Amino acid sequence: MFVGTVRAVLDRRLDAVSAAPLAVGFSGGGDSLFLLKTVLDWARAHDRSVLALTVDHQLQSDSARWTADALAKARALGAEARALTWTGDKPATGLPAAARRARHALLADAARAARAKVLLLGHTASDLAEGAAMRAEGSSVSDPREWAPSPVWPEGRGVFLLRPMLSLTRAAIREALTAKGETWLDDPANDDLRYARARARAAGADEILPVETPGSPPPTFAVDAAGAIRLPRDVAAAPLAAALLCAAGTERPPRGERLSRLVERLRSGEVFAATLAGARVEAGDEVLICRDAGETARGGLAPLALAPGETGVWDGRWEITAGDAPLTVTALKGRASSLSPEQRASLSIAPAAARPSLPLVLRHGAAPVPAPLDGPELAVEGGGWIRLLVLDRFRSAIGLYDQESVT
Repeated sequence: MFVGTVRAVLDRRLDAVSAAPLAVGFSGGGDSLFLLKTVLDWARAHDRSVLALTVDHQLQSDSARWTADALAKARALGAEARALTWTGDKPATGLPAAARRARHALLADAARAARAKVLLLGHTASDLAEGAAMRAEGSSVSDPREWAPSPVWPEGRGVFLLRPMLSLTRAAIREALTAKGETWLDDPANDDLRYARARARAAGADEILPVETPGSPPPTFAVDAAGAIRLPRDVAAAPLAAALLCAAGTERPPRGERLSRLVERLRSGEVFAATLAGARVEAGDEVLICRDAGETARGGLAPLALAPGETGVWDGRWEITAGDAPLTVTALKGRASSLSPEQRASLSIAPAAARPSLPLVLRHGAAPVPAPLDGPELAVEGGGWIRLLVLDRFRSAIGLYDQESVT
């Protein structure tokens, strides 16, 4: 019965005729073991490969052994398997959030490198109940959704998360595994009461809660070639927050009270300009949201240097691939005089507020190339490319892509 429940979600969300591999986050624990076995059964029936990705956070003395055991288990089940390691210094405070961010970034990079569009994760109904208990304790942790874009940026671009087990409790999953004679790994961090999730788990948070469904997308919106987003003034808070992040190229959503105040101002009919989460908001008959060219505190608008053939993301909004020569990408701000009269005239179609934060591609011995405003991509001399990411990211964030086949 449990397997059938998960398979129904896979049937609904995944593309049965795709040739892309499916990536599965596999810790070796009970939840991820049940998930991997079920995904492998589904994939075999549809002639698709499965890549199990195991993250070693290097936070426990035995983590290398656990990782090796998880890889061996995944391979024995029939999956390809790869280890990912969180290297470097670990923060003295905020460790769970930092580990979660690092884990998602490693998984997203590996999935994209394998050309997998979907990364499956083993979150359960118990995780939803624990999240509710954590929020009651003052945590700001959000609930996992069945289908959502990767929460990290730009590492998560083009990668969607699928959590097909949100209707199953951890206890039920373990009962099903035990009945099949399966064993699994148990991470001692799950019992470390210094952390809010471990306290929620120890308190017995395991009830089945309703799964959160994303809100409706705005009835109308537009994203222009400069990456500016236009919305109606009565836009709801969730798509407004998504627009701020996407237009600014940032990852951290605005704080609840500041977002609420912005919604109130928009609905009051006031004409104003404001900044929030790295974005500039101009409210007139409609709402224009673009990158705030004056906000550089978080490293925004910093130059990006690319070696020949290298791909990178500039300012969280533009993906650039260098051709046969190195490139440097920088902000147009203060450099418009380096453009030809024809290039400056072509930029006039962009909103004035958006122009300073447009990218300028510099290649030794060649004329500077501004952002393409006549299409989503532009070839750069020497075989390079520049592509706007804002439109696809915003469509993903507001739920317009809800299946693998339409990503």
